[in-house]
Amino acid sequence: MLPIIDAHQHFWDLDTNYHPWLCDPESIPFRYGDYSALRRNYLPADYRADVGRYPVVGTVHMEAEFDPSHPVAETEWLKRLAEQEGLPNACVAQARLDDPEVGAVLTAQAARSLVRGIRHKPHATSRPEDARRGAQGSMDDPAWRRGYAMLQQYGLSFDLQTPWWHLDAAFDLARDFPGTQVIVNHTGLPADRSPEALRAWRSALEALARAPNVALKISGLGLPGEPWRAAANLPVIHDAIAVFGPDRCMFASNFPVDSLAGSFEAIVDGFLQAIAGRPEAQRRALLRDNAVRIYRL
Repeated sequence: MLPIIDAHQHFWDLDTNYHPWLCDPESIPFRYGDYSALRRNYLPADYRADVGRYPVVGTVHMEAEFDPSHPVAETEWLKRLAEQEGLPNACVAQARLDDPEVGAVLTAQAARSLVRGIRHKPHATSRPEDARRGAQGSMDDPAWRRGYAMLQQYGLSFDLQTPWWHLDAAFDLARDFPGTQVIVNHTGLPADRSPEALRAWRSALEALARAPNVALKISGLGLPGEPWRAAANLPVIHDAIAVFGPDRCMFASNFPVDSLAGSFEAIVDGFLQAIAGRPEAQRRALLRDNAVRIYRL
């Protein structure tokens, strides 16, 4: 098997750190439904057990909704974890871009050697028919954009998690700040697999792919109440790679979150099946090389 870099995974120690969505008694609305199985520590030993026989040679840790009042504390904890365990190899850190004090947070995050980029989920609607441009906290919000504009001076990329019906705003963001690399999370969240919704999802990806500074992580393809199935997900993977090309897509597991939808084995084997007909150089790029380049590993 070709070497793999997992471009999107999480660790958390709920005995030590505060993650509101995992620690607070009240659950939040979640796209996979019941996530009580995630309310446990998830550390490198757990991840390696899930990875099993697959040749994962490095990971990029994604901020895990750590206590927003202490965003740099997650990065400092990850540094200690990496020194002890050899994972993760890089991280995308938390910063609230519309916070008036975001400059101080970005200064602190950028000074940490593990940090490659920032994620702050912009305001989004739960249904495409409710999407409107210009909402507070959205990618159009001047306050949010002021924070985003600082990323280039710190050499930071931006991980974007938003449903496909907000990717028109993402295109404008990428166009207006061409020096900042954008990485779209979870394949643009094509949760509705009706033919009409998939056509709209692909159209949104095609429009966004015109921006050369945008890449796509192929992950997060689980469906609520269903096991991860190749029959459901391979067409989505094929379309995503066809739109963005094999030089701008990356494999990612989203573990342990996507363990709610399928095993690491099911997800990796499905991805390998989807790319099996491609030349080895493309398969290497999708599994490892693109992540190395984009996250500067």
